[in-house]
Amino acid sequence: MGKTIKAPWYQYYDQERQHLEYPNFSAYKLIEYTASKHLTNISYNYYGNKKTYYEFLKQIDEVARAFKALGVKHKDVVSICMPNTPEGIISFYAVNKIGAIASMIHPLSAENEIKHYLNISKTEWLICVDFAYEKVERIIKETKVKKSVLVGVGESMPPIMKSIYAASNVPKSLSKTINNLNPLNYINVDSEVVENNKKRMGWKEFIRLGKDYTKEIDDDFKGKEIAAILYSGGTTGTPKGVKLTNLNLNASAMQNFEHVGCLRDKDKVLAIMPIFHGFGLAVCIHCVQYFGGTSILLPQFDARTFEKIMKKYEPNVIVGVPTLFEAMLSNKNFRFMRLDYLTCVISGGDTLSIDLKNRFDEWLKKHHSNTTIREGYGLTECCAASCFTPLHHYRPGSIGIPYPDMYYKIVEDGTEKEVPYGQEGEIVITGPTIMDGYIHNRKETKQTLRKHRDGHIWLHTGDQGIMDKDGFVYFKGRLKRMIISSGYNIYPTNIENVIDSHPEVKTSCVIGIPHPYKVMAAKAFIVLNNPHKESEETLNSIKSLVEKNLARFSWPVAYEFRKELPKTLVGKVAYNVLIHEEKMKADKPTWEKDNDLLEQVEDETNSNELIDNLKKDKED
Repeated sequence: MGKTIKAPWYQYYDQERQHLEYPNFSAYKLIEYTASKHLTNISYNYYGNKKTYYEFLKQIDEVARAFKALGVKHKDVVSICMPNTPEGIISFYAVNKIGAIASMIHPLSAENEIKHYLNISKTEWLICVDFAYEKVERIIKETKVKKSVLVGVGESMPPIMKSIYAASNVPKSLSKTINNLNPLNYINVDSEVVENNKKRMGWKEFIRLGKDYTKEIDDDFKGKEIAAILYSGGTTGTPKGVKLTNLNLNASAMQNFEHVGCLRDKDKVLAIMPIFHGFGLAVCIHCVQYFGGTSILLPQFDARTFEKIMKKYEPNVIVGVPTLFEAMLSNKNFRFMRLDYLTCVISGGDTLSIDLKNRFDEWLKKHHSNTTIREGYGLTECCAASCFTPLHHYRPGSIGIPYPDMYYKIVEDGTEKEVPYGQEGEIVITGPTIMDGYIHNRKETKQTLRKHRDGHIWLHTGDQGIMDKDGFVYFKGRLKRMIISSGYNIYPTNIENVIDSHPEVKTSCVIGIPHPYKVMAAKAFIVLNNPHKESEETLNSIKSLVEKNLARFSWPVAYEFRKELPKTLVGKVAYNVLIHEEKMKADKPTWEKDNDLLEQVEDETNSNELIDNLKKDKED
């Protein structure tokens, strides 16, 4: 491949190899093979509950046997609707071990989104965190799910930690559901109901099933087989299932380790990015388990107490979105802390500004760390990161150079014609981490994966960029309409479809607006069938529809009624005009006017300083 595609970036490789050899077996087999070299290393740490690689492999086998006892077969789909807990990652590898497919679902997805994911993947088996099951229960009859296994967030916590966590983390929605009882004991509270329901069971009951399964498990599955389904809006914004193979995941793990260059055996990696996100699954879990490091599992991120997490675990590696690093800079509790244990800081999921990089690098230096923050780029469709800032070669504004065996080029929009170095165009990528395609969606797959005249299949990202003559890539924006908010992708078309389904709505348009914590957030402009019905009651009805059908992170922070929306010459909604209008406003940003913002920020960030500042702004 290297002979037919230009790769000027190789001159900036230091110790890393240009090409790697990828094994033709499963993601589980890769971990089993590499774990044999460091069985006594700590695989994961969950609030002080540490498991060695030897113990982790035993847990995977235990759960694999439970799946087999349930009747899960080769190529069956098991959906895993979990935050970052041991049960989530154990289930992923156990599913992979038996040759089934893991469909990874965001637990905070709305019930109709969960139904959509379960149905397009044809899921028959579900591992679900208990606090999300209330939504699942309302739609499960409309799916093919045969059995659900409910898991508490505190299932694997040490007893003392479980009590502390329970006392301070009762979600509002769940507390109403179970009359303020401890959500971590949701399965225990309803144990009789769970055990007597043929459609669902608790985690411990599920594990007991595997004790009686004594047959030998066939785990000889190949690289080209589908290992996981992750969900993405792709280039059009409609939710699609991204099919990732064993080769995709294994190549990603090996490339990350090779190219990052500062990862070492026994390194402790703070796994903040969620396992249902390509970045979290491929980088924070699979790569770490590949090189013998420790994944520090955190099911949620709290900006207010983050310094306590750092002090307790002293991680060597942090992987996060720019929002995390802004939060660290503004957290005054870090003031006198030494961070000399930090050897690698990785930013991804959103654009890292030159200003933030400079400020954070200076902050690291003041806190006695010799590392600097480095930026990566990728998509779910290429198993997360595929381009990264070299260890010793930084260029301001660049997202780095391609990984080993990954190739980038810049083409004219909508074509395969390569543009000269320094000229802007669409970023396209090829290499072993490129997805197999979108599940049950040939049209979108054909649009995104295109065979060029050079004979290679190229992933058309829908992102604009530039490559300089040395092969450094610069991200410039998006061809597709997408808002990145705290590292999550929000697709305006998806929100518009929900709003437009309201009987009072004629049309709508959603754009991204600046936000103090999320960087960007969604705002909806709405035209009603009858302008006289513009009222708080109508707005609340529209909001309720959105909140029922979309995940919380994608809810608009602001709504605005309009008599009409600006149009292009061909009659399409000119959303760029609305974006320009928002930028040109001289008064306070729209998000500050939303009465629900303080509660939302409070729920999502727990940042007292940010909340206090917002309240002061409102008083002013």
